[in-house]
Amino acid sequence: MSDQSAFDTDVWTLTRFVIETGRQAKGATGELTQLINSMLTAIKTISCAVRKAGLVHLQGLAGSVNVTGDDVKKLDVLSNDMFINMVQASYSTCCMVSEENKDLIVTPKEKRGKYVVCFDPLDGSSNIDCLASIGTIFAIYKRISEPEGEPTDQDALQPGNQIVCAGYALYGSATLVAISTGSGLNFFMLDPAIGEFILTERNVKIKPKGKTYSLNEGYAKYFHPSITEYLKHKKFPEDGGSPYGARYVGSMVSDIHRTIAYGGIFMYPANEKSPKGKLRLLYECNPIAFLIEQAGGLATTGTQRILDVQPEALHQRVPFVVGSSDDVNEYLSFVKKHP
Repeated sequence: MSDQSAFDTDVWTLTRFVIETGRQAKGATGELTQLINSMLTAIKTISCAVRKAGLVHLQGLAGSVNVTGDDVKKLDVLSNDMFINMVQASYSTCCMVSEENKDLIVTPKEKRGKYVVCFDPLDGSSNIDCLASIGTIFAIYKRISEPEGEPTDQDALQPGNQIVCAGYALYGSATLVAISTGSGLNFFMLDPAIGEFILTERNVKIKPKGKTYSLNEGYAKYFHPSITEYLKHKKFPEDGGSPYGARYVGSMVSDIHRTIAYGGIFMYPANEKSPKGKLRLLYECNPIAFLIEQAGGLATTGTQRILDVQPEALHQRVPFVVGSSDDVNEYLSFVKKHP
């Protein structure tokens, strides 16, 4: 076989995919396509920076702490600036919420569009120095305030059931983007040779039941009795089945991606140390919950569907349990036993 015949001449790039699905949407203006393309450019650049981090001394702390208390890495700062600049240059947003910025980021008047973006530019950044996988997470909403006026926090404080598009980038052994515009979840892998994201898995589905659980068991002394009993049930199954395996990277995008790929359950529940949970609703939980549901899984706080939570603050935290539908439902049965 010659080298030429190995080339696919009808490649589904992410850009092509977004354009084609956008054209099918009623009343589409192309603005969402512009926005997603600008974010993809930011993701490619962050991916490049992540790959070079050790070589150009982007590792290590930037010497400050972000608004939610995490130490800020140099790579965080670069990723955040890159994302903000690329998205504002797309002329398709009115405002943004970033994990790294305390207040709403308002797009300059002359560059405004109709979308709102909530994002975590570099999730799992405490893992940069040990080369564990890290990622970018985003959710896109339509503006709800009047286009003539100034955007407000209310534009960003929308429940996840109003998401127009959500996704994450995973900077792992390869760079992958998982994305959905509400009609299924799709995986795209970055081909560094052509600098494009290529469709690798269409309409991804999560297994109804997995074989692994994922949470930080180091906090076991703070756990609610429902979690303690659920974990005991997973380790010492009464039905004589095999115990679940434990998998926890501590980089949420990695743990979520593995959960989607293999099935199972990922948990960051409320505990005595973090009574409201630790993960942030707007730019971590909502986008991931949206993608998990698109893949046929479930996402809950333990008492309600994540996507139905009405946000009250830009950096609000919520308990977060997601994964295969059977596994999440089983967890909820233990919650009911321990109100």
